[in-house]
Amino acid sequence: MRPLHSRYIWPKILPPLSERERAISDDWMHFWHDVLPKRYGSIEKFNHGYPLKYLPDRPHFRTIELGAGSGGHLDFEDLSRQEYHCVELRENMSAEIERRFPAVSVTTGSCQDRMPYADNYFDRAVAVHVLEHLPDLPRAIAELYRVLCVSGILAVVIPCDPGFAYEFARQISSARIFRRRYKMPYMWLMRREHINSPAEIISVLRSGFDEIDRTYFPLSFVPVTTANLCLGLTFRRR
Repeated sequence: MRPLHSRYIWPKILPPLSERERAISDDWMHFWHDVLPKRYGSIEKFNHGYPLKYLPDRPHFRTIELGAGSGGHLDFEDLSRQEYHCVELRENMSAEIERRFPAVSVTTGSCQDRMPYADNYFDRAVAVHVLEHLPDLPRAIAELYRVLCVSGILAVVIPCDPGFAYEFARQISSARIFRRRYKMPYMWLMRREHINSPAEIISVLRSGFDEIDRTYFPLSFVPVTTANLCLGLTFRRR
């Protein structure tokens, strides 16, 4: 199946969704954020445990999380030692974060736009399965660079997609559930969602960040995307 866009060219322009397709997309994202932790616990443990591998070396710090969904990652964070901010595109998910975590500051909007924070405001940034979705990835990374302080930590988790292991896992998990729930094919949505490959994401991040860790899951001893499901990356801002 041919991609909808060219690689290494941004912004990536996707055809518009119909009202029904948009409603399905919003419903699926909310539903999947609820299903994944319950059915695929080992993947979730990596997704949310990896960003805790490197933390700022200070008793209290500021963190920004991009694409926070309904707040799934917040359950893994020690909020007592940090000022935590979330940026989430969907209003229904932002509302869920505010309901569950009243001490967390939530901004509803796109992380590809200018965010309402001063330069060098944060010590740490987290993006769990977000960067692969962004049509204007370089703009989002430039904004992250702006709001992070020098030597600030950026923790990223992305899918190993495209990749053989990931595609196999998708067909027996999310694709099967989607088809059952909506009685329609899945790939029209997936091809719109995972538009940035791991190689593209790493190439953009290298423009302003230094990589300090790379961890593959589940086969950390086989460091290639085709054999794994997820990739954890940690960077420091130059």
